[in-house]
Amino acid sequence: MPLLSQSVASFLRRQLILVTGKGGVGKTLLTALLGEVLADAGRRVLLVETDPRESLHQMLGIAPSGGDIVGVRAGLFLQNLQPRRVVEDLVRERLHVEMLVRRVLSSPVFDHFVEGAPGLKELAILGNALRIVRGEMRHAPAVDIVVLDAPASGHAASLVTAPELISDVIREGPFGRIAADLSAFMADAERTGIVAVTRAEEMPVQEVFELRAALETRFGRGPELLVVNALLPPFPYADVFPEAHTHRLLRLWKERRLVADRELERLAANWQGKSVQLPFIALERGPALIAALRPAFEAVGD
Repeated sequence: MPLLSQSVASFLRRQLILVTGKGGVGKTLLTALLGEVLADAGRRVLLVETDPRESLHQMLGIAPSGGDIVGVRAGLFLQNLQPRRVVEDLVRERLHVEMLVRRVLSSPVFDHFVEGAPGLKELAILGNALRIVRGEMRHAPAVDIVVLDAPASGHAASLVTAPELISDVIREGPFGRIAADLSAFMADAERTGIVAVTRAEEMPVQEVFELRAALETRFGRGPELLVVNALLPPFPYADVFPEAHTHRLLRLWKERRLVADRELERLAANWQGKSVQLPFIALERGPALIAALRPAFEAVGD
């Protein structure tokens, strides 16, 4: 097993890890990267995304999953999860009779319920993960950890808190029992973990602050790890590039790094806990990019 820093190694004990951040900051990259690291450390890992456009397969260099659980390599699996399909499978399990199943699934009432019930899709996503790590999902491989490429941070707090909110309202029936079970699961810091991803830019940094505040209010804890992704190298300034004020690309590099330095200072002053900075690397999305970033990720300070 490769030598991991203490903070990365702590994820080996988790059953569910949520990777979240503002759209476009690199959540999918971090999901794939964390999955590779954990699988190489001897865990059986399922990576899950809910975006119907499917992006994780590009990072991993395999064909799209199409909604099924597919093998990436030994100990690493991938699924593009469709929340409606999870709810439909639950109906099939409960009713058993195919004629009744068809009537329910084709009902307009069912359509309205799936699309409009508050928290239902979040419950489906988390419930699917919990059942898989418990070995309760038919035709699913045995896995130790599910790593979820979670919704953008603006919706991540809703994802995490949905089970508790639903369990407060619905106490009976299958959905009530699932919600209560998930509420306890999500509140357990030994079984669930959260990775917040940002770029050194004002809006993404602000969103991770807001996510942390929401999680601390609800659970008394924030993300276990903050990842600052795609960080441009420091600008060497006029002693190296005297033409920096006139050359467009050099000027852009300088301006963006000044913004990054300001946001890094803000993070240093306001973020307690483990963090790691990943450099910008000019590679296309795929296994080569993951391999290039692994040394920096695995060197998270202890």
